Amino acid sequence: MKIRFLTVALLICGVTGAVALAQDQQRTAPPASPAQGGVSADQRAQAYYNVTMGHLYEQEFESSGHAEDAAKAIEFYKKAYALDSSSPEIGEDLAEVYFLAHRSREAINEAQELVRRNPDDISARRLLARIYIRSLGDLNNSAEQQQTITAAIGQLREIVRLDPSDSESALWLARLLRLDNQDDDAEKLLRVLLAKDPQNKGAVEQLSALFLDRNNAQGAISLLESFVQHAPSADLYDRLGDAYQQIQQPGKSEQAYRQAVALEPDQTEHRRHLAQSLYEHGRYTEALAEYQRLADLEPDSVNNHLRISEIYRRLHQFDKAQEQILLAKKMAPGNLEVVYNEAAVYEAEEHYDDAVRVLSDAVAGVKSESEFAPARRRSLGILYQLLGQLYRDEQNYPAAINTFEEMVRLGPEEELRARMLIIDTYRANRDLSHAFDEASKALSEHPRDRGLLISQAVLYGENKQPELAAQTLQPLIENSPSDLEIYSNLAQVYTESRRFGDAEKAVRSAEKLAQNPSDKETVGFMLGGMYERQKKYEQAEQAFKGVLTVNPQNAPTLNYFGYMLADRGVRLDEAADMVRRALDIDPTNAAYLDSMGWIFYKQNKLGEAESYLRKAIDRDSHDPTMLTHLGDVLAKTGRTEQAAMEWEKSLAEWHRAMPAEFEEEKVAELEQKISSVKRRLAQQKSPAAENPH
Repeated sequence: MKIRFLTVALLICGVTGAVALAQDQQRTAPPASPAQGGVSADQRAQAYYNVTMGHLYEQEFESSGHAEDAAKAIEFYKKAYALDSSSPEIGEDLAEVYFLAHRSREAINEAQELVRRNPDDISARRLLARIYIRSLGDLNNSAEQQQTITAAIGQLREIVRLDPSDSESALWLARLLRLDNQDDDAEKLLRVLLAKDPQNKGAVEQLSALFLDRNNAQGAISLLESFVQHAPSADLYDRLGDAYQQIQQPGKSEQAYRQAVALEPDQTEHRRHLAQSLYEHGRYTEALAEYQRLADLEPDSVNNHLRISEIYRRLHQFDKAQEQILLAKKMAPGNLEVVYNEAAVYEAEEHYDDAVRVLSDAVAGVKSESEFAPARRRSLGILYQLLGQLYRDEQNYPAAINTFEEMVRLGPEEELRARMLIIDTYRANRDLSHAFDEASKALSEHPRDRGLLISQAVLYGENKQPELAAQTLQPLIENSPSDLEIYSNLAQVYTESRRFGDAEKAVRSAEKLAQNPSDKETVGFMLGGMYERQKKYEQAEQAFKGVLTVNPQNAPTLNYFGYMLADRGVRLDEAADMVRRALDIDPTNAAYLDSMGWIFYKQNKLGEAESYLRKAIDRDSHDPTMLTHLGDVLAKTGRTEQAAMEWEKSLAEWHRAMPAEFEEEKVAELEQKISSVKRRLAQQKSPAAENPH
């Protein structure tokens, strides 16, 4: 502290001497002319002194952060400005220190006054634009943010008009235009910049990002490939990798990410892109190696240990997954993502009680915190949701409902999300009556909520009331990209009601709106399912293949495609390969386990079939198809009475099914099997059978 004051004192002495010298030199100068703004030599010397002192205290404030230094700088600049108000530089200094001192309103007012005095003062406009841009991060109110963005755009447009060579301001203008959803104007501006200077890296970065936002990956690839050939850039190779990811070319995206790593091997972000790409495409061993390198480069990063744990979980190496979780817990005790991953490992191991314990302990820990802790409510909301979903996956529906009810009590934001989860839980339990009641209750409080209206429409569909579902969904169509969700739900409702013509119209409408790969996967999956329900197997196969071209790791499609082949008894090895890949991604999924069991049944591998089917039923004991499959395996191995018991369970579950799920043909076939077995068993037990003579 003493050293700082000594420095200030010495500088003050120097400034005082400089001012005295300036005064001596200017005493003999003629009086100030009107062109000099009527400022005398003495005033100018005093202004110089105050500006210098202002600079001094501004520098002190930047190094110390002490508010008193900022206050002194402001006072000196004000004195200087009062002495020489004709100097815009002093006004700019004053505005700048106001902003540094977090007095944004005064900074903006000062800069606006400078622009008002001289609209062609580019320096003042640049300062005002800079203050607007830097203040955006301090604003929480969306209306204020929008107002500030609009004001900054206005200043930057004027700057670019006054000085077309100012590429830095033009780049900031393009950024803000994109932020303001003025993409066409941003694109025009960026193209002008690149026409003037094809090597403008900032313009290439922004234009390629704009292309990717518009799902124009080919445009981004063409732009980036051309640029990096002449000026290799790690950042642009990352962007090129993103572009190839968007069009599902994993080989080329990997090559681009590796180029970025090669150019800047110590920059972890490039390696992170590479690792994530390898992980997303199922190359777990290679992804693991990259994340382990990241863990070495970033020893304090929790996220790397979590990603390594996820990979070990995918590889079914649960001990190693737990080791990574323990490391992460030591680094970030109470971290919600760590808690989630620990529970996920236990769930993958089918240690459900341990998974529940982990989440319950985390809930208790957060509840013990002060009610005024800022993140308490949000953390509880996340934990209640995870715990409730775990109970629901275990088919412990009462516990799931109770957990979501706890979430309702947290506040308005969590309440609405919890209501949706409760509706879905009643649906999962095939309790449509309570699901409808819950939907009505929620809609009475939130009558225009889009998510609730969609949930109600889905309930109508599952209750085989497609007209009511359509009446609920149609008014939500806005002629915007969000209509994709509405058309998807309409397609589901019509498919369940076997109104396949209407279903296909809805799917085709959704298809037109599907821009990104995820949307295209969703639409392709719906189309394949719709064709499969109509027994149009070739068309279904083409739709499923289209999805897998976009994403070879789409587990639901791998399973559906594999099961479709198995159910027809064709290409069983191919079917098994697809379902195995789905199980690699989600090893405890009951539907995937059932598909694998059914394939083994078709291959006459009855021991393996029974093993997989029993695992499936352990995960979902109320699925009539799974129970039927197990009965078929037992019958084929000669355990007729046990087969009949499973078929009876299946029949009971069919009669509990929701109206849209009920399949008369399967029920009739099942009833015929049961009747035939009962007759056969009765004959075996009859006196005539026992005493044939």
